[in-house]
Amino acid sequence: MIRVLIAEDQSLVLGALAALLKLEHDLDVVGQARNGQEALALCEQLQPDIVLTDIEMPLMTGLELAAVLAERGAAARVIIVTTFARSGYLRRAMAAGVRGYLLKDAPSESLAAAIRSVHAGGRAIAPELALESWSGGEDPLSERERQVLRLAGEGRTGADIAKQLSLSEGTVRNYLSEAISKLNAGNRVEAFRLAREAGWL
Repeated sequence: MIRVLIAEDQSLVLGALAALLKLEHDLDVVGQARNGQEALALCEQLQPDIVLTDIEMPLMTGLELAAVLAERGAAARVIIVTTFARSGYLRRAMAAGVRGYLLKDAPSESLAAAIRSVHAGGRAIAPELALESWSGGEDPLSERERQVLRLAGEGRTGADIAKQLSLSEGTVRNYLSEAISKLNAGNRVEAFRLAREAGWL
């Protein structure tokens, strides 16, 4: 049996994915998480073969989860299942060691096939995304600029961001200014929108 952990913050989607995979004779859904941090804790506890995760989740994104699992040398292989067909996301996913990247509107049988393929050591990338990744621009943001811009886009103040990331408010302003400049944006709101649309957040 292939042991699968699902991380998805939308309860309906989480339940649907679990129900779908439980119909497969060789797949065992061993755990379900509603955010990246919960998924990370369950990975340590349950040791799944496959982690099926969304990208945008509270506390820790699916891409951040994949990166931490890779850093820790976890045996679990990660497959992203998302609504976002953005080349920036795919490139970041590949850099984080993700083995599969599928869209949520893909046929249900392709999900089970992707899990089996990745478990066997292969990759599973939605064809339309593979093509898209060659045409997208390079991500200009540093990891710290990305963190600061994401929090600013969520409406956090400079003081809030500084406290959360253990930085000074001046450093936060500098990171925001750099991100705005790199994206040729007029302000932090526009920078957040541009980066999000490109898949860089």
